[in-house]
Amino acid sequence: MVHKVTTDALYEIHKDKLGLEWISGREGGNRVISTEDDLHRVRKSLIGHLNAIHPNQIQVLGQWEHKYLSSLGKNSYHDVIHQLFRNQPAAVIISDNLNIQDAILKQSTKTDTPLFLSPVSSRKLINIVQYYLENQLAETSILHGVFMEVHGLGVLLSGDSGIGKSEVALELINRGHRLIADDAPEFARTAPDTVRGSCPEALRDFLEVRGLGILNIREMYGDSAIKPSKNLRLIVHLSIMTEEQVHQIDRLQGSVQLYNLLDVEIQKVMLPVGPGRNLAVLIEAATSQYIQILSGYNAAEDFIKKQQKLLESNEQ
Repeated sequence: MVHKVTTDALYEIHKDKLGLEWISGREGGNRVISTEDDLHRVRKSLIGHLNAIHPNQIQVLGQWEHKYLSSLGKNSYHDVIHQLFRNQPAAVIISDNLNIQDAILKQSTKTDTPLFLSPVSSRKLINIVQYYLENQLAETSILHGVFMEVHGLGVLLSGDSGIGKSEVALELINRGHRLIADDAPEFARTAPDTVRGSCPEALRDFLEVRGLGILNIREMYGDSAIKPSKNLRLIVHLSIMTEEQVHQIDRLQGSVQLYNLLDVEIQKVMLPVGPGRNLAVLIEAATSQYIQILSGYNAAEDFIKKQQKLLESNEQ
């Protein structure tokens, strides 16, 4: 999916926070800021200080750029300004309430390029807009399951429909953990190695439990039972297995694999579902075990080392 934000939308979201004043180029408000073009080719960087060689989609002119342009000779100056607008940026923003040079204003009007003025420093302006664009334009995917915060970690409960994910989620909520999204959590890659999950607005606060129908978890358990979003760190897949399949599970390491989501590898644990198994406790244990592994401790490796030492001592 090609994600897009128009210059108009960017302005409406940030006009108060950044004190944006739309100086000229109103006709260019429908220009698109996107991570890809219509042919799925990667587009130029989103926003940054003036760059005529590798142009940003939003070009920011701050104090250093102002000094640089003022130091140029007449011909060089007009060449740089011409190149700036020839690249058709989604917008040009003048920061720090700097004076807008006549050549910039003329080119903005001539090319219908949105020109904004802001009192905010260029560095702060870039940071704020960059954060907004990265979140709006992030690659997204929707997975079936219940997304929870368990022991402070984002955990997705997956499994076939009717296997009991919502019932387990309800028990986890009763044990003090938090619901993020039921049924169709949306995941976005917000960094090269980070996937963040959230709940579509229409499903927020709700959990469907068969036999009880739709429950409003916020109304039942309070605001502390809901978490708006969380980085996905672990997937726990609930599965009905045959006796033979259960016996094939590694007794030391368990059934652990890596799941590729938006080009990020997420650890996935397979939990057999069966009579007498307390799945909520097992999910808590799986999460605690993963936290231990992140901290550098692996119980299976520790067990093997201790057994080896015991064998060695007995041989002596």
